[in-house]
Amino acid sequence: MPSPMPAPVTTRTQAPEGRAPGAAPAWGASPGALHLAHWPARLPRTVDVPQTTLGFNLEVAAARFPRKSAYVFFGRALDYATLLAQVESLAGWLQASGLEPGGRVLLFMQNCPQWVAAFYAVLRAGGVVVPINPMNRADELGHCIVDAGARLAITSADLAGTLAEADARLDPSQRLRHMLVARLADALPGVIDPAEAPAAAVLEWLQATYPLPPFATVWADALAAGHRPAPATGKPDDLALLAYTSGTTGLPKGCMHSHRTLMANAVAGQWTHAGPETVALGVVPMFHITGLVFLVLANVYQAATVVLLPRWDRELAARLIAHHRVSHWTCIPTMIVDLLGSPNLGSFDLTSLRNLSGGGAAMPEAVAERLQREFGLAFAEGYGLTETAAPSHLNPPERAKLQCLGMPIFGVDSRIVDPDTLRELPPGEAGEIVIRGPMVFLGYWGQPEASVAAFVEIDGLRFFRTGDLGRVDADGYFFLTDRLKRMINASGYKVWPSEVELLLYKCPAIHEACVVGVADAYRGETVKAFVVLRTEARGDTREQDIVGWAREHMAAYKVPRIVQFVDALPKTASGKIMWRALQEAERAASS
Repeated sequence: MPSPMPAPVTTRTQAPEGRAPGAAPAWGASPGALHLAHWPARLPRTVDVPQTTLGFNLEVAAARFPRKSAYVFFGRALDYATLLAQVESLAGWLQASGLEPGGRVLLFMQNCPQWVAAFYAVLRAGGVVVPINPMNRADELGHCIVDAGARLAITSADLAGTLAEADARLDPSQRLRHMLVARLADALPGVIDPAEAPAAAVLEWLQATYPLPPFATVWADALAAGHRPAPATGKPDDLALLAYTSGTTGLPKGCMHSHRTLMANAVAGQWTHAGPETVALGVVPMFHITGLVFLVLANVYQAATVVLLPRWDRELAARLIAHHRVSHWTCIPTMIVDLLGSPNLGSFDLTSLRNLSGGGAAMPEAVAERLQREFGLAFAEGYGLTETAAPSHLNPPERAKLQCLGMPIFGVDSRIVDPDTLRELPPGEAGEIVIRGPMVFLGYWGQPEASVAAFVEIDGLRFFRTGDLGRVDADGYFFLTDRLKRMINASGYKVWPSEVELLLYKCPAIHEACVVGVADAYRGETVKAFVVLRTEARGDTREQDIVGWAREHMAAYKVPRIVQFVDALPKTASGKIMWRALQEAERAASS
């Protein structure tokens, strides 16, 4: 079984930069950081991170606002006091089932109130949460079970069969010992208000019954068992999360986060004017680091309310925003693109929204301008990775820039460096984004060599290498250029697919686009665009029309030489376009 803390990795329990042991880490940007001149006057430069565990945040919220809705699921509210009571009961069951301090527990289900109760129950019992993409199949699940050394799993009835299949394929010594299964229907109200009702197919999925594995325990039985957990003994530097990230090569790696690293972003809600009065739309997946931070951690710290959706549905999302007067929505640009593509767009009431933010991909300028023009809404983009507990950079809502990652947030020192020499580059020059801050992860689970390779030393300080290329402007705002491994080299010219995609979104015939590099006998590589046409453009638009439009709007070497129309682009569960899958398919076809 791999050790949770690879020896070569410096953790946050060690004194950074020569400070005395036990002293609080001194996180902060370099004195000359350009963005400080534009730092919002309403915000402090740094935030004092509580020296407590994440579970304590829930206890505080339940004590302050016991009857306040923590989550609303298709009209049924779960208040903070009830959520805490469920967490205590489940934590007792987990400990009675053999969970020991530091034990890893798989969490495998779609967005639902039970996901949150399970998450905090694992932490309350002293365990480590291993959130898994609910789209994963048996082979992918098997890797996570074995790599994490998990012996318990919490899942929903619709996914229990897949998990059991993955488990059965493993050597008996590596298998799960217990599986806790929740029914999504148990979180539904008896009667669903039409304003909150999902599509018929989704409702059928939510209410369906499924056979359970023989070693499974039903959620309701675990709650009713009457187990009480031992007194909490967790510390801020205890491992709390093992989040798997695919990276660019090999099998997914587990990113280790402690209560302390996650707490750094859980308390950063003031950036977006969030507080107890916040009502957020919860549609980005909770298993993903963005959903985890904004829909499970930060909202509980603030004692806010989250209106949950297990799957994206633009019509239902619009109704819920209006019905619950949603004030905050963290999303991804593809959701906005889909929302604006609705034939019912003119009837949507989005007037309650006062903070619209997200990331994962750059927001196309044409889409952002349409959002501003038709709804008066600005989209404040952000940037982060699983390794940085989601946001390391955010646009200030009052001074957001389009197609921009924003500026380094509280306590973050981020720089643009030459990927080979690590020399810091001046504003305007593209290089690799490196990050140092209190939310940076501890290392990769059981992979000491990868953990060491993920960090570099610059000016005597330890920075995480993101693998992303970007630049910083004269105001200190960061912009993403592309992934290091995604660059297209066309006849010696460097083509960044994301730049070409953003330009293509300005074409009036294009709904979505993804650009990849393909082999070319003359140029070495050339540019190919997968394009989803707008409804009104289908049947009347040819591939040559897109190429012709591109020639008028971008440099010749960037113009897609090949255009392929598709009905839809492949996307992850979190809604990101899977450019890598398209890229790999093209390379396989040409080999």
